[in-house]
Amino acid sequence: MTIKTVTIKNRAGIHARPAALIAQTANRFASEILIERDNTRINAKSIMGIITMAASYNTQLTICADGTDEKEAVEAIDLLFENKFEED
Repeated sequence: MTIKTVTIKNRAGIHARPAALIAQTANRFASEILIERDNTRINAKSIMGIITMAASYNTQLTICADGTDEKEAVEAIDLLFENKFEED
């Protein structure tokens, strides 16, 4: 299992567009990918699940991936957070 903590750096937080980017990226990988916030785990491949987290600016989330391409999956999703979902 590969685990990484990320921080939301874009001012708008996770809304529909970032949620779609996360889900689209996660769906490129075979691994099971979960995002955790406050002991709640959601499937990173589900746009609606991601949106229901209501994660705002500076919120910390944990990405957990388990499978054959887990490292690549976590790195790809981390890159979205680092690039502020190309919003700022």
